[in-house]
Amino acid sequence: MKRIVLGVQYDGTPWQGWQTQPSGQTVQDKLEFALAKFTQGKVPTICAGRTDAGVHALEQVVHFDTELTRSLSSWVRGLNAFLPPSIAVRWASEVPHAEVPDHVDGNLQFHARFSATARTYHYLLYNHPVRSPILANKVGWAFRPLDVERMREAAHYFIGTHDFSAFRAIECQAASPIRTMHEVKIEQHGSLIVFTLRANAFLHHMVRNMIGALIFVGNGKESAAWIAELLVQQDRSLAAPTFMPDGLYLGKVEYDKKWNLPQEESSVLPWL
Repeated sequence: MKRIVLGVQYDGTPWQGWQTQPSGQTVQDKLEFALAKFTQGKVPTICAGRTDAGVHALEQVVHFDTELTRSLSSWVRGLNAFLPPSIAVRWASEVPHAEVPDHVDGNLQFHARFSATARTYHYLLYNHPVRSPILANKVGWAFRPLDVERMREAAHYFIGTHDFSAFRAIECQAASPIRTMHEVKIEQHGSLIVFTLRANAFLHHMVRNMIGALIFVGNGKESAAWIAELLVQQDRSLAAPTFMPDGLYLGKVEYDKKWNLPQEESSVLPWL
């Protein structure tokens, strides 16, 4: 058996998230359909992190096992031939058994989820009194003016290892709410505000809940120190509502260099 790793990019607008559903209208369903067509057999896949309906990915990482021998370029071209325009395999790699155990889970075999050391998400927010039909489904929208400096001050409280219970979905199935936030960066490009969040891992709806809270700070509803209070209180009901998925992008999943994955250089987004 060979373990093949794919870098997959997708526009999440038409799909009901990553994870397979009875409707068949998910990114995983479409990728596994393409694999079945290309390999003439059922091929289960595992991804680095499941994305919700409407959420996009610049580089989702997926692995599967197969006995077939194909060139790496054939995996890319062959699968893309059966994928819809909103989903594309960007690269493929075959990972061997490692000589030393992975420092994350101790395994000798690569795993798209458990071998990941960090993840980066981007959120694009259009801050303008009037929504933009050109940017529909690609950005979030806030019509009230936002104070970027206030949001940067508030974002500082997220950095470090915390209990993020106030920022996890009620249906979140993670065993622990403890996560380590490495970076929260906020940049402004005219009416577009770009949030970049990098952590060891994220809880269900965590990024969208954090963005919702930062917007409350930016529009003056709450102070920057409110973020610190929420982290201490650990109560989801006290925080801001979950913000829209439209502007959320899985940007990059990081792995030990020993796996030698041909990952693409990560920019905030291809058009920025």
